[in-house]
Amino acid sequence: MNSDLVLQAARASLTGSLPFPEIVRNLIQAGVDYYHVDYILLQFTFYGMNASSVVTPLVFEGLPEVAKDFDVAELRQAILDSQEKGQTYREFSQRAMRAGVQGYFAFLQGARVTYLSRQGDQHTEWFPGAEPKSRVRD
Repeated sequence: MNSDLVLQAARASLTGSLPFPEIVRNLIQAGVDYYHVDYILLQFTFYGMNASSVVTPLVFEGLPEVAKDFDVAELRQAILDSQEKGQTYREFSQRAMRAGVQGYFAFLQGARVTYLSRQGDQHTEWFPGAEPKSRVRD
């Protein structure tokens, strides 16, 4: 995994200098398989396909505490506002935390993000244009 490219992509997320689809392309190109955002520890952890990882801080000051209750409707609205209205990552993070998101995993090859609450609830959103693959049944 190319840690320099990963750090550049993390900075671009924080500053809003690149759109999310371009950041995803850059992370895949850098060898990232998936990443985790932890709103409790305020950090990103990027995981490579070769068992490597890169950890970098999420350096927004003044973020709210993660709400106790998980509000999926509010989370989905925050996601839509990011996709359709160009909401900044900082604003998205604030809204996600107020909606009870303690962290999330973005699976780049799987084209989805799974959001987690403090109590273990979860919600999965597909990247725009991606669809779930049909499941194999026994």
